[in-house]
Amino acid sequence: MRKLAEICIRRPVFAAMLILALVVLGSAGYLRLGVDRFPSVDLPTVRVSTRLPGASPAEVEAQISQPIEEVINTIEGIKELRSVNGSGISLVIVTFELDREIDAAAQDVRDRVATVIRELPREADPPVISKADNDLSPVMTIALSGERSLRELTEIADKIVKVQLERSAGVGEVEIIGGLERAISVWIDADRLAAYQISITQVREAISRQNANVPGGFVTSPLREHTLRTMGRITEPKAFNDLVVATRQGAPVRVRDLGWAEDGTKEQRSVARLNGVPSVTLEIRRQSGANTVAVIEGVKARFAAVQAQLPADVKLEVIRDQSRYIYEALHEINQHLILGSLLASVVVLAFMRNVRATLIAAVAIPTSVIATFGVMRALDFTLNGVTMLALVLMVGIVIDDAIVVLENIFRFVEEKKMPPFEAARAATAEIALPVMATTFSLVVIFVPVSFMSSISGRFLFQFGITAAAAVLVSLLVSFTLTPMMSARLLHAADASEQGAPRSRRGFYARLDRTYAFLLALAMRHRLWIAGLAGVAILSAVPLYQMVKQEYIPGNVDEGEFDVSVLAPEGTSLAAMNDVAQRVEADLRAIPGIRLVLTSAGGGGFMGSVNNARFYVRLTPHAERTFSWRRLFQLKPWRAFQGNFAQRDVMQEVRRRLKKYPDLRTSLRNPQTINLGGPNFDIDFSLLGPDLETLAALADQLRKKAPDLGLLDADTTLKLDKPELRVEIDRERAARLGVDTADIATALRIMVGGDEKVSRFRDASVNDDYDVQLRLSAGDRNDPNTIARLYVPRAGGGLVRLDNLVQIVPALTASRIDRLDRQRAVSLRTAIAPGYALADRLAALRAEAAAMNLPPGYSTRVSGKARELESTFTEFIWAFLLSVILMYIILASQFESLVHPFTMLWSLPLSVPFALFSLWITGHTLNLYSALGMLVLFGVVKKNAILQIDHTNNLRAQGLERLAAILQANRDRLRPILMTTLALVAGMLPLALGTGPGAEERRPIAVVVIGGQTLSLLLTLIVTPVAYSYLDDLAGKLHWRRLAARLPWKSRRIQAPSETPGQEERPAPTLAK
Repeated sequence: MRKLAEICIRRPVFAAMLILALVVLGSAGYLRLGVDRFPSVDLPTVRVSTRLPGASPAEVEAQISQPIEEVINTIEGIKELRSVNGSGISLVIVTFELDREIDAAAQDVRDRVATVIRELPREADPPVISKADNDLSPVMTIALSGERSLRELTEIADKIVKVQLERSAGVGEVEIIGGLERAISVWIDADRLAAYQISITQVREAISRQNANVPGGFVTSPLREHTLRTMGRITEPKAFNDLVVATRQGAPVRVRDLGWAEDGTKEQRSVARLNGVPSVTLEIRRQSGANTVAVIEGVKARFAAVQAQLPADVKLEVIRDQSRYIYEALHEINQHLILGSLLASVVVLAFMRNVRATLIAAVAIPTSVIATFGVMRALDFTLNGVTMLALVLMVGIVIDDAIVVLENIFRFVEEKKMPPFEAARAATAEIALPVMATTFSLVVIFVPVSFMSSISGRFLFQFGITAAAAVLVSLLVSFTLTPMMSARLLHAADASEQGAPRSRRGFYARLDRTYAFLLALAMRHRLWIAGLAGVAILSAVPLYQMVKQEYIPGNVDEGEFDVSVLAPEGTSLAAMNDVAQRVEADLRAIPGIRLVLTSAGGGGFMGSVNNARFYVRLTPHAERTFSWRRLFQLKPWRAFQGNFAQRDVMQEVRRRLKKYPDLRTSLRNPQTINLGGPNFDIDFSLLGPDLETLAALADQLRKKAPDLGLLDADTTLKLDKPELRVEIDRERAARLGVDTADIATALRIMVGGDEKVSRFRDASVNDDYDVQLRLSAGDRNDPNTIARLYVPRAGGGLVRLDNLVQIVPALTASRIDRLDRQRAVSLRTAIAPGYALADRLAALRAEAAAMNLPPGYSTRVSGKARELESTFTEFIWAFLLSVILMYIILASQFESLVHPFTMLWSLPLSVPFALFSLWITGHTLNLYSALGMLVLFGVVKKNAILQIDHTNNLRAQGLERLAAILQANRDRLRPILMTTLALVAGMLPLALGTGPGAEERRPIAVVVIGGQTLSLLLTLIVTPVAYSYLDDLAGKLHWRRLAARLPWKSRRIQAPSETPGQEERPAPTLAK
């Protein structure tokens, strides 16, 4: 690097072009960078969806999920295998390890499922394998509105909008909520069916058999060939009434004799409203691993084409758009980046008191940041909250190398009266080793953390590589552009004043004298200082226990959240809709809520109607949080009035919903990242074989949840779903010639209906629609009426159902969950204010342990809790490895085995101050504050490197140890203060920011600012003391051969002595 600096001083154009090339590449890369909220850290997830109409959850579990799980279980790289079994639906969710490629994983699942299809029930629909994750919130919700009927809007949404949007890249699923799907309905009267002695299966077969076009082959003549086709399809909905079902006494019995056919709709299973107005909405979910912003932008790009196909009176409106928050958060980070750069430059100006010198240092910031964009593009990174955060954090660091080099050059010009060119060469050569040691030891700390195996490792990989790239570019700038510009922009006139240099007068002079006094005092009372340092380090233990821990900050204000409401099992759609209207009115009455999108009923993968979901959007951040813009635009006091956070609104929602005691509510931020489980603060699972035992244990935990500091507690297993069980008298059925399968099939068609008896083709719209068969409403909705229905018997004829069966009311499970091939029930909760994930998880585990679970039962955590445990375990090992690598770098740089210990002594000293900063500000130890700890470890040792290297240089020039320590630390005080305050200034916007995403970014700034500033004085004092102690220890242990290899022993600096009149004499012994 010294040689490079000399070349750049001599050849300014070469230096400028070298950096310009990096800036040009970075600019080109920036224009092609994608945008997302987070790095791609989704666990690869594949979903297998299978329908078995009319089956109970237990039947679905036994006949569908278990066989599919059995063949999938042997696929390589499975992290978690879950299944959810509801009425007529099985969902097997396979979550793979991060290193599995999603397309290959999906193909493996398809291959294994194909081997088990023949073993599934004949009535089951073929399994559908997709890369969508139903636990993720929709990335986008679109409302369709117009002066048309609900059926027409649904038709437009299904046949035009959905078809177009599904083709957009990265879209995993488009679900229509609140629609009425068109169908040809054939309604049968039970009494007429019995009067004609016709079974419902005969009606079904007649409709299916007589509504088909059948190819007849080819009719070939010598000259021409014709295709032969039997035209059996019905072309008008009313024509279904004329279908002949059977013949009685020579007369045909038609559908109209048994009931009627109509061009109608399927049964409504969901209702949607936007601010109280009925609507049809489309929820768009991305594929697992897809870029959120890219998916949304792709969907928006199709809007023009979609709108062109819609009638003039129908319009699309975007309701939910996750990219809105992402762009706002990135905009905030960009502002922090610019403001932090300006503040860091102001710090340089305050110390150097020279505009030209400030410009030289400040150039390092934009060049380093812009050049880093090129590295990001080459590695296929995106502009996301993590990579941009890394660049903001690096603002105060990338200027450090330039500050240290510039300050040394400036000192040579000011104090040694050297010409700028000569000062640039000599000062850069003197400072090269500590600058490189600081930079390389900072870069190396990111290496182990970047390659952690968990989701957090994926986070930190992009953070670490981005930060490392920026720091390495800044190192190059400090040895090329900085000395070249210093040689030409710093003037000899800066050193022409008499007395002390201008930059060392005034406040700095008093600061310097105070530090010199304290340092001398510390060197006279070394034992006291060592004891104080030991106490400070040991205080980290109680402070660590005082600071709450969680995976990611739980108070993130995204300006939107979801409210889920679950009514008792058995609640009808009409009753649920009535409840949803009342809850919606309560939500809209809360100040600060701008929009409410309501979905009641069968949205979601389970299709149950006893739930409602509310998407709530708040007023924009700029209108309800303090900001400098509001302070200057309005009357100043108004910037502090009427402010509120999302958490305040959520607490008010909980308070208002307490008046509905039968409802179970849950409030959550939208889930944007797949952590291998649903979007809950705590997902605590109990595993075991018996459903009743599991339900009892889970309900016991749920009732204790409020005492454990948990909110919105609910369980996935409920054994209160009402059902009617048809108990067959097998002996009587056998005598009457009735099969069990015939009873079940007839009941399923008559009561549940067959939604796909046949297909009706409407030539006017060139599309097909389902033909559904079912008893009329009055005949199927009452248990007594159902008992009087007729079922077919062998050899013809009908038997009344109550002659064969008893219909018994009972309660059953609404759904059955399985986890890694065991039955499971999950307790899902939010965390109350004042608590954090780690302590609530410990409390929940203690409560579960106190329950003395029966043999064969166990507990497990998923989602955030699981990642919290794995992340902090990995972090400890990664930090230890980082310290070892830093030691290796420093030892190799300084050719010493002793001095790196002194330099690294500042790491444990900074930890208690970082933890204290988190505790006093009310923040938690989470993934983001751990990032701050990572950065703090990288920068805090810089002071010790500068102190010790300069001390070695002075001792090599002949100063005795104490004088060298005092002189070196005074010389390095200014660059240490400059780099520290520049780092703090660069992070102030993060610490004080209030915009979107501020809750995630603020802990990092708190850790770095608090840890760096609070430990500054102690490290300035402790490092010289530690240096002297280790020096004494080395002498007492007779490490003479080691001493001969120390830098101050083997290296001679050509620069003149820092102390006028000090003559060179033999270097003191190591034990001096």
